[in-house]
Amino acid sequence: MTRNAAIESWVKEMAAVTQPDRIHWCDGSQAEYDALVQLMLKDGTLIELDQQKWPNCYLHRSHSSDVARVEHLTFICSDSKDDAGPTNNWMSPADAKAKVWPLFSGCMKGRTMYVIPYLMGPASSRLSKVGVEITDSPYVVANMRTMTRMGNVALEHLGSATEFCKGLHSIGELNPEKRFICHFPKSREIWSIGSGYGGNALLGKKCFALRIASNMGRDQEWMAEHMLILGVQSPQGVTKYVAAAFPSACGKTNLAMLVPPPEFKGWKVWTVGDDIAWLRYGDDGQLWAINPEAGFFGVAPGTGDDTNPNAIAALRKNSIFTNVAVTEDRQPWWEGFGKPPAKATDWKGNPWTPDSKEKAAHPNARFTAPAKQCPSASPEMENPKGVPISAFIFGGRRATTMPLVFQAFDWNHGVFVGAGMGSETTAAATGAVGIVRRDPFAMLPFCGYNMGDYFGHWLKMGAKSAKAPKVFHVNWFRKDKNGKFLWPGFGQNMRVLQWILERCEGKGAATTTPIGHVPAAGAISTQGLDISPDQMKDLLAVDKTEWANEAKGIAEFFGQFGERLPPAMKQQLDELNTRLA
Repeated sequence: MTRNAAIESWVKEMAAVTQPDRIHWCDGSQAEYDALVQLMLKDGTLIELDQQKWPNCYLHRSHSSDVARVEHLTFICSDSKDDAGPTNNWMSPADAKAKVWPLFSGCMKGRTMYVIPYLMGPASSRLSKVGVEITDSPYVVANMRTMTRMGNVALEHLGSATEFCKGLHSIGELNPEKRFICHFPKSREIWSIGSGYGGNALLGKKCFALRIASNMGRDQEWMAEHMLILGVQSPQGVTKYVAAAFPSACGKTNLAMLVPPPEFKGWKVWTVGDDIAWLRYGDDGQLWAINPEAGFFGVAPGTGDDTNPNAIAALRKNSIFTNVAVTEDRQPWWEGFGKPPAKATDWKGNPWTPDSKEKAAHPNARFTAPAKQCPSASPEMENPKGVPISAFIFGGRRATTMPLVFQAFDWNHGVFVGAGMGSETTAAATGAVGIVRRDPFAMLPFCGYNMGDYFGHWLKMGAKSAKAPKVFHVNWFRKDKNGKFLWPGFGQNMRVLQWILERCEGKGAATTTPIGHVPAAGAISTQGLDISPDQMKDLLAVDKTEWANEAKGIAEFFGQFGERLPPAMKQQLDELNTRLA
């Protein structure tokens, strides 16, 4: 394996601090993966599942204090607090050096240091970037092999260059009091200690692909977004691509792997990516997107054959499950995955039956599966050029106010729609229903710099080309007066995608409202659906009183950015209020 001099030098420096017993350079081979699995089976890190029914699948149980991303312990370490902005936790680089860096001293004694060179994005793509993660967790290595393109492919892409994202991770003592995830935008570095959980420990994912990459995108005129990428192929064989951003619990993965309903004979949806998109303009003025990841790190609970058959097909082999339950005959199980077993062992290792008070799987239980195993995996997934994006779609979970779908008037209005988007909290999460939490572009936890500047970057990207994608907003969760969902969702969302793509081609009937263009009566096909014209009218209604309150909520959210809020956003807000009046 040809090694890069800059990487070699950095690894030596980190080894001197962390003091591992051994150093292993990962090559990403099957033999290396198999050896790691055997090592983890032996020490109990992994539990073998039924290899006949679940080939090469294993279960991992994390510590009960280490089961999710830790937003309150995640920091942007920019030189000034203002550069991190009001929506991020900030720690100065000097404070990080004093408070966090000493925790790495000798943290790998008695352990192996694994050096993971990895490529985010297809091989030989000019949009792809190299990262190197140093870790003392074989579980992290195994997951990174699935989630990225690991080993020689990364080193070959880098060559002798010195620009790579440096990620130092140690599980440390797994002590929540000594748990930190620090991002250094200027030096493109990540420090993570005290957690073995995916989002905190797989540093290629949210840490590099969004927080660090969003900074790189701003500096280098491209975009790193928390977006799925899908292709819609018509019966005539023409495929158009869209990228979509949704906060959690809003159907993002289900949309990425959508199966068209029976009425759409000859139509096909292709999955390019389910979580992250990197986008750059081509010489043709078109915005092109790649999925920087190679795998799915999905939430298991709620994923089933009825809700997402493509995801289930993708995870049935070569997958690692984290914090799901296991049945007596070694089958993985979670809430939403078929009939509950009579007996099982829950995610903590305790006996479980359907009468148990606790859930069998942790609500944030995960699966890591190779993306290429998905039946809807796009043949363009590894295309170095990426795919051309026709539309951006934003969405949230809203019982009222937001219609099923509307189109922004123009790019700047579309940026305003994305910047003001929000989703309602659920009782399970907060104890209060219907509180709108603003989550601009679904990037609130992941934007690595001041979000006011981030809105400005979006405005600049639209001004770069007359071929910028059209912008839409969707809401699958509108309810009637009795609290029942008006729209069936899931595969039926294909009907909305069809109208969106028609609008991109200058077709698709629409009515102009104060908030944007909504589908005209009959513009969205309801053939085969039990939905009346009155229900469709309710789904597409724009209530001026509700929207006046919405505008107030957006204004309040924007207020925290002060002078960093681009004037164009204030102008869009003023224009919305004028149209509503």
